[in-house]
Amino acid sequence: MKNLLRLALFFSLCFAALFLSAAIVQYLHIKIDAVRFLPSRPENTLQELFTAIQWALPVAVYFSLLLGLSYSVRRRVPAILSIIILVALAGAFSVGIFQGSSGLARVSFQQKTPKKLGSPGLILSQADNVMVLLRDPAEVSGSRVVSLPGQPLIYQETPTGPDNTIITLPPVPFRASMDWSLQSLTIDFSLTGREFERRFSGGREAFLFYAVPLIFLLACLRFILNFSNWPLANLFLGALAFRGILALETFLNADDMQKFLASFLGDFVPAPYITPLAFCVLAILICLYTILNWLTMNIQRANDGD
Repeated sequence: MKNLLRLALFFSLCFAALFLSAAIVQYLHIKIDAVRFLPSRPENTLQELFTAIQWALPVAVYFSLLLGLSYSVRRRVPAILSIIILVALAGAFSVGIFQGSSGLARVSFQQKTPKKLGSPGLILSQADNVMVLLRDPAEVSGSRVVSLPGQPLIYQETPTGPDNTIITLPPVPFRASMDWSLQSLTIDFSLTGREFERRFSGGREAFLFYAVPLIFLLACLRFILNFSNWPLANLFLGALAFRGILALETFLNADDMQKFLASFLGDFVPAPYITPLAFCVLAILICLYTILNWLTMNIQRANDGD
């Protein structure tokens, strides 16, 4: 009983710390992106805060479950009890966060335009292309000088493209490019956050019907964190498995994949239930494997004892 309470406290603290940290980092990321683009875009603080929360929730769910499962293995908490308590806590926290923050996106808030960035003569670069703005950067159609590799300087009095469309300005290059693996992870978490929000907009029951199977599937991967006698190695293997589930979730929620699955299962399973059903089936298969592996080990130990 004491270990269960410690597990619940540990998971709650991890979830809160991860959620707050991820939300703050994402909010700052949104603010930086808003400044980088020219001309400046109107800001909506509440909408940006909701977007940050939307991205931070799946981050907190995935990483806190990984740490919670690792803690339960190290503390030798029974597998069934640890899975039950982690699924219940993760589901409750997820619903509570969306319930409390879903109104932020709908609240009317006075938009404000951030302070303009730069002045005439601002130099923008993208790859090997360089552009010098000769007027105020806030003027979309302001004159500019463009330098392309291997070509003479190009002066554009009115920077228009095909059909007289204005050629957009590249972002201000004061942020380092992100590594591809980290960028793909960020994109997958963003897609999961949007899926959470879409499900929650259909009601609390629709959100739980999606989130609980996903959380249960992640919790069923506990056996990986008990794979060897080295907790750090087990944690690394668990992180790889969780990354695979995140990629699988993104793959199943893709529009083309949803249409493909609906063409086969549409007569038997409604489209919104296809992905949760896939999570449940995979979780059941993992549970069966875990049970059979446990029975095999016990039988082997009994035979060795004889």
